[in-house]
Amino acid sequence: MANDPTAQFVTNKIIPLENVGGLDLSFTNSSLAMVGTVALASSFLYFATAKRGLIPSRGQSIAESAYEFVASMLRDAAGTEGMRFFPFVFSLFMFILVANLLGMFPYFFTVTAQIIVTFALSMLVMGTVVVYGVAKHGVKFLGLFVPDGIPGILIPLVAAIEVISFLSRPISLSIRLFANMLAGHITLKVFAGFIVSMSSLGAFGIGGAILPLVMVVALTGLEFLVSFLQAYVFAVLTCMYLNDALHPSH
Repeated sequence: MANDPTAQFVTNKIIPLENVGGLDLSFTNSSLAMVGTVALASSFLYFATAKRGLIPSRGQSIAESAYEFVASMLRDAAGTEGMRFFPFVFSLFMFILVANLLGMFPYFFTVTAQIIVTFALSMLVMGTVVVYGVAKHGVKFLGLFVPDGIPGILIPLVAAIEVISFLSRPISLSIRLFANMLAGHITLKVFAGFIVSMSSLGAFGIGGAILPLVMVVALTGLEFLVSFLQAYVFAVLTCMYLNDALHPSH
């Protein structure tokens, strides 16, 4: 298991609760990582803004930059009306970003490399889009599936394509985040394993381990960048989908 690159993604039960109303509600290392992610993100934002000043501290600057970054993203994608969803989008962005960054440290569990977690987040986004869209627009929300200017004879075909595209959104949204984090961590573990294996071969092996060591350093830097980019991509796509709930007509 020590050399298995997928062993880092195995969930282990910390508090077994296997039969609660027929459900397995066990508290796992994945659950602990999610609780830790929420606690860390919330604590940082609270303490960074607790003593706000005209001359911001480093923490306040980071918190304000994150706020403006997400707010600008949401306004660009959904207009000023989209700002009603700011707490939702900002919470998603911070949760995914902090979870991704925590997963880069040894012995931390990467919850965003679990497909069930990313799929749950994606379904939360799409559920919000559908519920809000129907509540605000009623039947007019179905205009999302019929672009303006389409000839009547093509409406059934185009509507079917739009429905399939809409239903594929939570799948693509969840797999994109999951696959990027999973692949990156596996690659890091494989190259780190090369370093350990080659170092055990003596002087010649130690010399040969230099290349995988360089690769691990480079990949680590790349993974930190990917951690931010994946949080950004998830958030910006969420903004675009929320725009459909606000303005369903094409």
